[in-house]
Amino acid sequence: MSLSMSRRQALLSTAIAPVAAATAFSAKAADEKPAMLPMGKARGFRVGALEGATLLAGTAPRPEPQSIFGLNVSAEEFASVSESNYITTDSAQFFFTPTVLRSGDEVVLFDTGLNAGGITAALAEAGMSPDDITKVVLTHMHGDHIGGLMNDGAPTFANASYVTGQAEFDHWAAAGNEGFDTKVKPLAEKMSFIGEGDSIAPGITAMAAFGHTPGHMNYMLESEGKQLLIAADLANHYVWSLAYPDWEVKFDMDKTAAAATRRKVLGMLAADKLPMIGYHMPFPAAGFVETREDGFRYVPVSYQLL
Repeated sequence: MSLSMSRRQALLSTAIAPVAAATAFSAKAADEKPAMLPMGKARGFRVGALEGATLLAGTAPRPEPQSIFGLNVSAEEFASVSESNYITTDSAQFFFTPTVLRSGDEVVLFDTGLNAGGITAALAEAGMSPDDITKVVLTHMHGDHIGGLMNDGAPTFANASYVTGQAEFDHWAAAGNEGFDTKVKPLAEKMSFIGEGDSIAPGITAMAAFGHTPGHMNYMLESEGKQLLIAADLANHYVWSLAYPDWEVKFDMDKTAAAATRRKVLGMLAADKLPMIGYHMPFPAAGFVETREDGFRYVPVSYQLL
């Protein structure tokens, strides 16, 4: 089901208009710039002819961050790095940020948040409903990415087909996981499976980024010579994971492979000066990557994307 003209206009007016990246998104004429808006649950962007929005499907504090990040470094090093980045070691704030993108007649949703209520509310702020989604892409199958697939036992996205990595699906299908069995398995007949280099819609190409999970995928968006990477859970925190890619993260299932993948992909983003959307980056979850000594630095978007 494609967006009606009124839905298309709503998406443009309420979500896409606030953001246009300087280097990767189409610039707007000065007299077309929108008024500054407070941060809500949807922030739009443009990659060439592709239009989309990041969606804040939820946010929550987590205590004792070194029980999650930097498992292989000392408490003193963790505290020193945190202090130099003006963040506390007492707690961390988690963000859960799916992305919606329009590519031709397809309306593609990348991941679904913790539950149906969170993603539905965020879509509403973007001028959309779950019925508008034609394709749901699962970057991987941790609970905070598949939680919104079902609503009271029924599919949240009634008109959608589903896409995920073959390796990811095969792993969880064999694992006997409750989340997979209740959220993903009921949709299996409407699901297609992809691998490295496969295209899921015009301008959207799958990239293997294994380590966080056995089949974790990134997606490169490309249109009119512009690019942006949907990085999913490549890095779970802008300092304790992205800036220090070798720091072990509790949720990385293969910690060695996850660190190697971070270094490879972040190095590519920094070298090519490409923007990224990170599922757990501070909302609106879009930014750039710079090299920093033996690691990296996350540069979040600000007014340059308006």
